[in-house]
Amino acid sequence: MAATNDNISCRAASTTNLPHDVLGNVADPALSAKTRLVNEAINEIGWTSFHLKLSCLAGFGFAADSLVAFLQSVAASQAYLEIGNGGYRTGATMALYAGLQIGALFWGLSADMIGRRIAFQTTLLIGSIATIIAGAGTNWVFFCVFVALLGFGAGGNLVLDPTIMLEFTPAKQQWVITAMAGWWGVGQASAGFIAWGYYSRAEWSCGASTECTWQNNKAWRLIMFTGGALMLVMSLLRSFALHLPETPKYLVSSGQDEQVVSLLHKLASKHNRPCSLTLEQLQACGTVNQELQEETAQMSAIRRAAKQLAGHLKGLFGTRKLALSTILIWISWMLIGLGYPLFFLYLPADSKTISFSALLSSRVPGYEPSFTETWRDYTISNICAIFGPLIAAAIAEVKWIGRRYTMSIGATITAAFFLGYTYIKTPAQNLALSSCISTCINIYYGTLYAYSAEVFPSAHRTTGNGTAVSLNRIMGLLSAVISVTADTTTVTPLYVSVALFALMAIVAAIFPIETYGKSAS
Repeated sequence: MAATNDNISCRAASTTNLPHDVLGNVADPALSAKTRLVNEAINEIGWTSFHLKLSCLAGFGFAADSLVAFLQSVAASQAYLEIGNGGYRTGATMALYAGLQIGALFWGLSADMIGRRIAFQTTLLIGSIATIIAGAGTNWVFFCVFVALLGFGAGGNLVLDPTIMLEFTPAKQQWVITAMAGWWGVGQASAGFIAWGYYSRAEWSCGASTECTWQNNKAWRLIMFTGGALMLVMSLLRSFALHLPETPKYLVSSGQDEQVVSLLHKLASKHNRPCSLTLEQLQACGTVNQELQEETAQMSAIRRAAKQLAGHLKGLFGTRKLALSTILIWISWMLIGLGYPLFFLYLPADSKTISFSALLSSRVPGYEPSFTETWRDYTISNICAIFGPLIAAAIAEVKWIGRRYTMSIGATITAAFFLGYTYIKTPAQNLALSSCISTCINIYYGTLYAYSAEVFPSAHRTTGNGTAVSLNRIMGLLSAVISVTADTTTVTPLYVSVALFALMAIVAAIFPIETYGKSAS
């Protein structure tokens, strides 16, 4: 009789109206049915203190990603004065994006094969150690190599963190993944405060006309040391503040039914919540990836890994609808990967006068903001980035707007503010427009993070995310090359950004899948 009930449960799960599972696991009905049962169990348990802790620890990855990017940007120019020795001026930026690109691809592809937990606990540690070592660089090549390594470590965060959070989160709280991107602004602001503090000591940073040494140019090193130490603390908190098990969605997609049931029942018991999922219910649905397991049973480890990787990539194109969605998501990540850095080309090369003032200086003769004004404006605009994802999380939960139109609204407003920025004539306008842009860019960006994770099927989620973020980094690398030849005193890069964000708004509006109100696969 029990077996009959289990089969009924499995059939009921197979007919549940959850479009993501239908799209993502169309080639594997066993995985589709099991995923629905796991979703029902996660929704039954609901939101707990475990999820609250995890949202903070996963948010550290967003903060670290933006922290390392901005630390490098404010430290590289002073490092170049001391140890550049005629090397490529934007070499550190190119090294960072190369590391981020390789890291996104490596951690994304591997996490679908070996699990999410290892990468989650490793990426920040690698990034923190590499950041500290980069601060001790004695030549430009050494510095750039370890900047690339810190990018490699941090590059997995934007792939893994929304994925891990999503795969534990009940459907009603999936808006948290969008809000979590607010940590990106925390990382940016932290980098600003760190740099502001050290560069305020004039004796700790040299000028282009003087000989720069460790003694008279220590600010950039202290910036890297402090940022690396902060990331190390985040890494330790990830390891010791919360015992993170493997995600239930990965376990079910890899056929570990017993571990899935044990994990969810332990979570429910710890927080005094119900959980009616049984091992018999999952086993009644069949075996996940049975054909693939039989096909690869006699293969070598390398051939098996290659076969699995090909299967994960193929799984992102399982239906026409999913294939179109995958392509459009990847295009969106490429567009924002170029559009976002183009605005920051307006950051001048001199780290002690960093501000969105290159265009303003060309329009207001004699305009030279004080040290305090420039760093104040920089910090304010970066703090504003925190609020973009929070606004996006609220808008995306409006039924008739959803995720797609939230992104479209964010991109459209950003394009409008970019256009407005071409008319700035005063420092107050400069600060107001740059702060608005910082907020609105992250309405789009924060939603895109969450939407990508929600749409990609669980079995192939980090492969899809990793490829998307990797394409994003390639475009960021291109922006570093553009910055060498671009004239930042003209409005041309801004008009290009306007066009890019207008295109992003259109692409978001035509996404074929709306994830509002649905459990992710």
